[in-house]
Amino acid sequence: MHWSMNTLPVPLCVELGVHSLSGLLWTLLLLFLWHCYRMGSDLPIPGHAHAGKLKSGSRRSMKSRGGSCAGTKCSARSKLSRSDQMTPFIPMETEEDEEQGQGYLTPVLSHALFPAQASAEAKKLYAALQEYAKRYSWVGMGRIHKGLREQVQLNDHSAIQKPHLFFLPDVPSVPFFPRDAHRHDIEVLEASYPVILAEFQTVSQRGVDSKLGWTSLGPKGQAVFPLYSSGVCVAGNCRSCPCTYRTLLSLRTFINSNSLGSAGFWLLGPGATLGSSYGPTNTRLRCHLGLQTPPLCELVVGGEPQCWSEGHCLLVDDSFLHTVSHKGPSEAGPRVILSVDLWHPNVAAAERQALDFMFSPDF
Repeated sequence: MHWSMNTLPVPLCVELGVHSLSGLLWTLLLLFLWHCYRMGSDLPIPGHAHAGKLKSGSRRSMKSRGGSCAGTKCSARSKLSRSDQMTPFIPMETEEDEEQGQGYLTPVLSHALFPAQASAEAKKLYAALQEYAKRYSWVGMGRIHKGLREQVQLNDHSAIQKPHLFFLPDVPSVPFFPRDAHRHDIEVLEASYPVILAEFQTVSQRGVDSKLGWTSLGPKGQAVFPLYSSGVCVAGNCRSCPCTYRTLLSLRTFINSNSLGSAGFWLLGPGATLGSSYGPTNTRLRCHLGLQTPPLCELVVGGEPQCWSEGHCLLVDDSFLHTVSHKGPSEAGPRVILSVDLWHPNVAAAERQALDFMFSPDF
C-alpha cells in the first residue's frame, strides 16, 4: 500500500519530524565546533612578524613555552610590550635565539627596560634577578621585576612609606601589624621572654663594649648586640646567648639567609631620639620583643605612636617613616628590645627564595 505524507498517521508524522530536527541540530553543532577549532588554530601570535605562515602546532608549542619566538626574531618593541602585559610570566628566549649569539633574556630584560637613572645597587639587584631566573624560573617573579623597574620612581616621590633599597609592589601594608600575621613566631618569642631577658642581662653586665661584641650606634647609650647581622650569624655573640639563638632558629619566618634580615638586642638610652628614617624594604616586618621598657619610650611609625611592653611583641613595618625616642629620666635606664626580622606575610615562597638569592651576603 502506498502512503503519502498527507495520509500518514499523525503519531508517525510527529516522530519523523522530531528525528529530522534532532539530526539538523547535531549537524549544526558539529559545524560550529569545527569552525571554532579552525579559528583557534589559525590565530596569529601577537607581535610575531610571520605568525600567519606558521603551522598551528608550532604556535601552540610556542605559547606553551611562555610566548617565546622560534624560527624568527621578534622586534625589541614587541618583546617589551609582551613582557609588560604578561607579568608575572616573562617570555624567555628559545634555544635557537641562544645559538644565534643572543644573551640570556635579551632584550626582554636587558638594561633597555631598566631606568637609566637607577642606582648602581639597583642595577646589581636587576642583574641578580636575571641570574636567578637563568638558574631556576621566572614563574612568580612578576612583582619583583616590576618593583625593580619602579624603585627609582618611588625614590623620587615624597611618601610616608618609601623603602630606600627595594619596594615590592602590591603588598598590603600598615605601620603596625596584628599579632595574627605571625602568631606562631610571636608566641614562641613571648614564651621565651624570661630566658632571653636573663641572657641579655648576662652579656650587658660584662659591659657594653665593642671588644665584647657590641656595636655602638651613637651617643646616649645607643648600641646593639647583634646575633645576626645582614643575614650572617655572629657566632661569638650567639654562643653567649645559646637559648636566644635556638629560639631564633625555631621561628618559621625569621630572615636569616639574606642581607635584609638581622636580629639582636637594641639599647636606647634616656634622652635619646632616633630621627625620622625609612627601612630598606617592605618585604619584611620587624618584631620587637620588649625586654626593658621604661616609661616615656615611644615608637612612631607612619604617624602612629606605640609603646613597648615587657614580655610582649610589636610587629612593625619599618619601611614607613618612623622615629624612636626615650624621654624618660636618666635613672630609668635604657630601653631594651630584642629585634627580629620576619618575612612579610604577603611575600610568597617563590619570592622569598628569589630575594634570598638576590640579597645573599655573598652575592
